[in-house]
Amino acid sequence: MRTTDARSMRPMSWQATMLCALCVSLAAPVVAQTSYGIGRKPTAAEIAGWNIDVEPDGKNFPAGRGTVSRGREVYDAQCASCHGVKGEGGVGDRLVGGTGTLDSDKPVKTVGSYWPFATTLFDYIRRAMPLNAPQSLSNDDVYAVSGYVLYLNGLLPENAGVDGKLLTELKMPNRSGFVPDPRPDVKNAACLHDCK
Repeated sequence: MRTTDARSMRPMSWQATMLCALCVSLAAPVVAQTSYGIGRKPTAAEIAGWNIDVEPDGKNFPAGRGTVSRGREVYDAQCASCHGVKGEGGVGDRLVGGTGTLDSDKPVKTVGSYWPFATTLFDYIRRAMPLNAPQSLSNDDVYAVSGYVLYLNGLLPENAGVDGKLLTELKMPNRSGFVPDPRPDVKNAACLHDCK
């Protein structure tokens, strides 16, 4: 086996190639342990600012409450330009409709027809919307917009108050439409020491 030395375009012997590989492998642990003096350990408050996920069981909901009527106001101001006046879609995804289409040749996947948990709707809006200013809505406004989108899908009444308890308990139409991943590799515990 012969490789080429890029500086001189002369062939290198296999011994020289192996010596280079050995040097790189011996230096890697030293480089990995070197501190470059860049950055610092984040504070608990900084970590908490990014640890905002809300799980399907409602764990980690922030304090707050909204109403469907307030959600309509926020939606009209922040969401309608992308998702349509009534959630029919546009530049952004369609949010409403699609009931009964999931097993058809042209399924329409919306919040009302496809999403299994209302908690996921809150989580997504909170962390990613509006697209031009993610995480700019207050918790109360995220509760309100979540409620309004659920109202547009016929899942909440127009006079509903919305909080974490309601979103956790709300049974979405496609809640049982998801099955666990049957692949065994996704169920294995992560091996961190003395792995085979």
